[in-house]
Amino acid sequence: QVQVVESGGGLVQAGGSLRLSCTASGLVFEDYAVGWFRKAPGQEREGVSCMRWSGGSTYYADSVKGRFTISRDNAKNALYLQMNSLKPEDTAMYYCAADCDYCSGSWCYRDGNYWGQGTQVTVSS
Repeated sequence: QVQVVESGGGLVQAGGSLRLSCTASGLVFEDYAVGWFRKAPGQEREGVSCMRWSGGSTYYADSVKGRFTISRDNAKNALYLQMNSLKPEDTAMYYCAADCDYCSGSWCYRDGNYWGQGTQVTVSS
């Protein structure tokens, strides 16, 4: 059974940076695409970024392009999201997905519906 644990969120001022981490278990991590999602209160879940299993292709939502960077460490079963130049509109709960079949743009597509506990990012103006 796939399990993920997200960490690294917090409260930061606009313009600041955070690095989110996600560790996964219960799967052969390197076989899957991985991604990050976020959900703000009253809004739909948004695909923030996706990386193919090979790590060679990455995709970003237009709202974060040029500011966020996704990366993965297959040896550690880990993925990361470096977030720079944060804006108040980035405030949301962030979730990772480690068992995706493919990237559809910034959406990490998968059949499963498991989500970790997420990590809260709050950006003050």
